[in-house]
Amino acid sequence: MASQRQIQVGGVPIGGGAPVAVQTMTKTETADLQSTMRQIRRVAEAGADLVRVAVPRDQDVEALKTIVQESPIPVIADIHFNYTLALKALEVGAHCVRLNPGNIGGPDKVALVTARATELGTPLRIGVNSGSLPKHLHELERENPVQALVAAAGEFVELMERLNFENFKVSIKSTNVPNTIASNRLLAERIPYPLHLGITEAGTKWSGSLKSAVGLGTLLADGIGDTIRISLSTFHAEEEVKVAWEILKALHLRERGPVLIACPTCGRLQFDMDTVVADIERRLEGYDDAIEVAVLGCAVNGIGEASHADFGIAGAKDYGVVFSQGKALRKVPTGELVDTLFAEIDKYVSSRRVDVDAGAAAEGAEFLARIEAEHAHELTPERLAAMEAAAARLSEDESPVSARLSEDESPVAGRRFTRA
Repeated sequence: MASQRQIQVGGVPIGGGAPVAVQTMTKTETADLQSTMRQIRRVAEAGADLVRVAVPRDQDVEALKTIVQESPIPVIADIHFNYTLALKALEVGAHCVRLNPGNIGGPDKVALVTARATELGTPLRIGVNSGSLPKHLHELERENPVQALVAAAGEFVELMERLNFENFKVSIKSTNVPNTIASNRLLAERIPYPLHLGITEAGTKWSGSLKSAVGLGTLLADGIGDTIRISLSTFHAEEEVKVAWEILKALHLRERGPVLIACPTCGRLQFDMDTVVADIERRLEGYDDAIEVAVLGCAVNGIGEASHADFGIAGAKDYGVVFSQGKALRKVPTGELVDTLFAEIDKYVSSRRVDVDAGAAAEGAEFLARIEAEHAHELTPERLAAMEAAAARLSEDESPVSARLSEDESPVAGRRFTRA
């Protein structure tokens, strides 16, 4: 379930059914203004809605003032241990301040921060991390780490409420994926405040992306989570943003740019699909339209498998087919498939319609029919799936009432297919 409360971080709505916001954190020394701003511009271009910067020193506060003024996206100041830095970050205009009440100096120091945040109308993020739980929860952490995380978050939320401060979001993060999932599920049942999701210290781009996809994807599919950050061991923060967007796109929570799908290949493959897919993926980065592009390794199953794609190619040894929405557009020599595909995409982008040449389409359909006939004896799993899908569509067309998923019953109701 989406959180009930909503806060605004520099104009970006968080919670209350708003689109899930993507954020990341700079990898530079914040005081290195030129490098930090360069990275912020890169992550903004990659699609970040918010960016967090570390503020461990006074010189970082000085830089933060300029960063807030020049950043194309809202800036969150990340504070640990020193409440005076939190106050200074608020004074220079940070759009949000992240702090851990457990290491900031006690409730009296938290009260000073919330009082000033209230005066300025600045939200806070209450961050609970498995590596920095309060001492009185260490024994519980050893016995039941999930309960310890939830208990810490609950205590901090109660502190905020006693201070009459409700302009905040909460995060529970752990390096352990199951613990992160379980603790956020429990917390979501208990509080109405927005939740920030992440797997802390997830790992390298490869392993960290997988852990984050499993952990965050599971929670988001349950409707839990209002903003996400992918934590990867890389100096290129934009890579974190790209992974976050792929997770949201996979769940149909938000759309941004093209979606590329490709078959896993098999013994029928007769062209260099690996190179073709890499080339298409690279070229698609230059497009903003939320189109789906499919790359299929053979013409036997290609059209049926990817009939939902806006555009696609199905290859063969000498020739292949460029298609759209399950219908052939033209037969093309294999070496020209990629260029022809992008020519069709470009025509669509400029005219907002698929350009169909009747003669070329007929030639493509005839080629496919011939390939189908040659392989008619191969009742592959892919072909069976395509046949079942076609039968289901026919059944829906003939039936006056079609059973469909109710948006009201969906955990992500009202948040699906939301554009950036």
